[in-house]
Amino acid sequence: MYQYETVSTAINELRARGFSEDFNLAENCLICNSRKYDAEDFEISEVYRFEGNTDPADEAIVYGIESKDGTKGILVNGYGYSAEAMADSIAKKLNIRAI
Repeated sequence: MYQYETVSTAINELRARGFSEDFNLAENCLICNSRKYDAEDFEISEVYRFEGNTDPADEAIVYGIESKDGTKGILVNGYGYSAEAMADSIAKKLNIRAI
């Protein structure tokens, strides 16, 4: 597994390795290009966690995601108090890999 100094470096390296799409969190699923992905529709291939040295708002997790339909992309989410609300099934899948 790779280690990166910054979120932007992790994103750029994932893109260079084919994770070209952007995933976004919705309340009950992930969304990419207007397509909805439930928890069973994707796998998390890579996870990178970044902790803010001075500002907790700088805490982020970068996920490399592959869907069952072959879509490869990136999801960036905060954690702690800056994490977005999501369905339990999505949260469990993301949290298991982020530990």
